[in-house]
Order: sequence, then structure tokens, then C-alpha cells
Amino acid sequence: QVHLVESGGGSVQAGGSLRLSCSVSGFTSVTNCVGWFRQAPGKEREGVAAIVTYERTTHYADSVQGRFTISEDNTKDRVYLQMNGLNPEDTATYFCATVPLSRCGGRWDVRSWYRYWGQGTQVTIPE
Repeated sequence: QVHLVESGGGSVQAGGSLRLSCSVSGFTSVTNCVGWFRQAPGKEREGVAAIVTYERTTHYADSVQGRFTISEDNTKDRVYLQMNGLNPEDTATYFCATVPLSRCGGRWDVRSWYRYWGQGTQVTIPE
């Protein structure tokens, strides 16, 4: 059974930075797709970024390209989302999710494709 736990959320001023962490356990392979999604009140959950563990191929939504960076530390079984240049439109609950034994591909931002989810962490950027 795969288990994911997010941490690192909080409230920062516009222009600030946060680093989210996703602790993952239960993988049986080094190659897995791990994605970050976010959901703002009243909006659909959207894909933000994804990484293929070990290979480190990455994918980004246009809205965060150049501001957010996804990375992994396989010695700690963690996937990070470094978020810079935050603005109020980034306010949301952020979730990490995974499809084990996958290289992400064209479905990296498809919510229904992911099998396992964390509980989420809140990120707030006040107006």
C-alpha cells in the first residue's frame, strides 16, 4: 500500500516562497509518477507539476512554469515543490498523488489517472 503525506504549507505574502514536501512510502519500484495538484475553493482540482522518480523527467502547468520547481530526494523518499513568486491566485489546498510504476507521460495532469493521494496542505497568499 502506497502512502503519501504532504507538509510545508502556510501563509506568505505575495512574491514570497514556500517549499512543499511529499513523503512517500510503499513504492515497489524506483520509477513512479508523482504529481502535485491544487484545488482552490469552488474550482476544479488542477495539475501543477509532476516528476518521474529516479529518471527525474518533469512536467509543469503553464501557470507555474518558471516559478515552481518539482524535485525528488530518493534518499529520503520525498518529492518537493519549490514555489517562488507566489501570488494570490496560487492560494489553494495542494495535494501530492502518485501512479506507481509509471512514467507520467501525457496524462500527468489528469486527476482521475492517479491512484493514491495525500491529505493535502493549505497554501494561502493574501491579497
